[in-house]
Amino acid sequence: MVDFKRNTMKAAAMILVTMHLSACGTILYPERKGQTSGKIDAGVAALNGIGLLFFLVPGVIAFAVDFSNGTIYLPNSAATGDDSDLRVVQAGKNLTPDQLQALISAELGQEVDLSEAQVRAEKAPDQASIGPRLSELRTAP
Repeated sequence: MVDFKRNTMKAAAMILVTMHLSACGTILYPERKGQTSGKIDAGVAALNGIGLLFFLVPGVIAFAVDFSNGTIYLPNSAATGDDSDLRVVQAGKNLTPDQLQALISAELGQEVDLSEAQVRAEKAPDQASIGPRLSELRTAP
């Protein structure tokens, strides 16, 4: 009877460890699902690596699942190259904050209040440089 309990406990521990090491990013951080790129979370990668050291197949599965789900990436660390919603509006020179607010409101079709926003004006040398600069600002800490 004692051997049965011991073997049951060993089996339960092995199943628990295997499940934890398999796709641990998916288990630990389910809210990260759907990310396609970014900086790799060292903690998740280390746990997946431990799975590779001790159990080759679960470790490989853990990396595959975490990469395919995107849970291995740190949140908000991806530079999105998708600027399909980016619009360029020619507005002339030296807009006042009120004029800028009215222009944005007209473009969006809804009222915008910039009084509390942290707005900074930057001059772009050309239209092609706007997208990469916005990507830098989106990923800034």
